[in-house]
Amino acid sequence: METKTQKFFNLKLLLLGFFLLFMVLFIIRPIQQQNYVISDQIVPSCTKLPPSLANTIIHYTTSNITPQQTLKEISVTARVLERKSPCNFLVFGLGHDSLMWIALNHGGHTVFLEEDSSWIVTIQKRHPSVESYHVVYNTKLTEANSLLELGQSPECKNVSGDIRFPSCQLALKGLPSVFYEVEWDLIMIDAPTGWRPEAPGRMGAIYTAGMVARQRREGETDVFVHDVDRAIEDKFSKTFLCEGYMKEQEGKIRHFTIPSHTGGELSFCP
Repeated sequence: METKTQKFFNLKLLLLGFFLLFMVLFIIRPIQQQNYVISDQIVPSCTKLPPSLANTIIHYTTSNITPQQTLKEISVTARVLERKSPCNFLVFGLGHDSLMWIALNHGGHTVFLEEDSSWIVTIQKRHPSVESYHVVYNTKLTEANSLLELGQSPECKNVSGDIRFPSCQLALKGLPSVFYEVEWDLIMIDAPTGWRPEAPGRMGAIYTAGMVARQRREGETDVFVHDVDRAIEDKFSKTFLCEGYMKEQEGKIRHFTIPSHTGGELSFCP
């Protein structure tokens, strides 16, 4: 049986291998496209490794801390990023996997929303290029049942409401301006804290992500919810992101694809 240390080491090697493969593909493709001729000989041009990839490789090579998601769970989002990146990627939670998401969305806009202001300062000292914002949550995990019931009210199912000034008490308020100014292609919900009774829970984050996805001008938004083995994440994701929009579940992560509702012909859930 593998020890905990061996498992961490194996996962670390797999992640490093994944990034090295990504790096090779990233470099080879431009080189193939940018060859030039000198005296009838084809000479490949040099392509510098982007900082987002270099920093990620160095970080995970020198760190003993691995992301909380498993390799299979990470792969669910990675497959979508492979198809959609560079894109606008919003992540609830600033963690040990943040550099990985930035690298996988190389050339795109990746933003993190974090509940712990001191943790933001710590990460920004180590990695100044990480774009993260502090968010204050006004809910508690103990309120989940009442909020779930409240979410069935007409004002909470009103897709055309103003997301900046929501009438639904379940919606998050006071988010940074970038949240409202960008049309998000992917949203990852891996925060806030949701395992202590006094913790804010992810009720508002899940509901708000679903509303933002529905209000995009056209197309669809991929939303990922982690820790769906817990009752709150399970119930709220099925209710407000809708089981009919669920595409995949791997381990503790669940993937939804929510289409734009701006045409007015779609109901809240299919």
